[in-house]
Amino acid sequence: MTNDTSSSISIIVPLLNEQATLRTLRDRISEMAAQHNLQYQIIFVDDGSSDDSWNVIKNIAAEDKCVVGIRFRRNFGKAAALAAGIEKASASIVITMDADLQDDPNEVPKLLAKLDEGFDCVSGWKQTRHDPWHKTMPSKIFNWTVGRLTGLKLHDHNCGLKAYRRQIFNEVQLYGEMHRFVPVLAAARGFRVAEVPVLHHPREHGVSKYGLSRLPKGFLDLLTVCFLTEYRQRPIHLMGSLGLLSFGLGSLLLILLTLLWIVTRMFSSFEPINLHQRAIFYYSMAALIVGVQLISMGILAELIIAAHRPNTVPFSVSELTSSDSDAAIASSTMSEA
Repeated sequence: MTNDTSSSISIIVPLLNEQATLRTLRDRISEMAAQHNLQYQIIFVDDGSSDDSWNVIKNIAAEDKCVVGIRFRRNFGKAAALAAGIEKASASIVITMDADLQDDPNEVPKLLAKLDEGFDCVSGWKQTRHDPWHKTMPSKIFNWTVGRLTGLKLHDHNCGLKAYRRQIFNEVQLYGEMHRFVPVLAAARGFRVAEVPVLHHPREHGVSKYGLSRLPKGFLDLLTVCFLTEYRQRPIHLMGSLGLLSFGLGSLLLILLTLLWIVTRMFSSFEPINLHQRAIFYYSMAALIVGVQLISMGILAELIIAAHRPNTVPFSVSELTSSDSDAAIASSTMSEA
């Protein structure tokens, strides 16, 4: 994989009701590109705006051939907007940023410089964040949790300003709320991920699209990512392990209860116990049943994976060298010519 970034970049800007910022953002991107001699493409993706955002985008695109507009019929979410933008991206380097002017286009060269060091994905890190505490505190907890569970420790997984090599998206699919986990999924495929500090401006227009309601969704997506990165090709290892643990615990408790039942009836000094009157008996049975169900689910998941495995590549190739047979074929072709 080459370490030199192209002088051409595609900047994907998902947006929802940001009519007041779009022209300013386009101007700032244009100025940045001119200063650093970059060829650029801006892809505005209107994710179901109810204001005049789409008309602004159409006017900008009519004036600037470097601007492409995509409009969704309704709001499908940021991951879907990024996926649509990536399909239209023509450059080998993809930049993502938010449309609210809190991300600074002048930080893009810093991301590109980090890519030049041999990285495949560079995430921005808003060291000084201009957001209220009820957004920053949950974000810190979220970032710490993601780092602990996935092993990829970034200060700011939620930062919208990121740079990617285009081939990452040949192996990482965007859906649901997975856009914030692209670096995690890329790292799991062997791509090199880094982060750099970036400027973060206070919001001047519009309102934030994120609130406390995204926390449970983010946690559920995190569980999905952990499963996909660790157990996608071997689900029996997760569900089977949990099933064996539950089954083993239930079996052990039942054995102890059985021994206790026998002892209390063999020796008259003990009061006989009735298992059906003990709550732990039912807990033990429940643990047995749950264990069997988890193991069964793991086996079924393995069968599903086996049925689709011919279409699933369980590895990621970075480079290839020509084999001796390839060289021989090439030599033979040249001699025939």
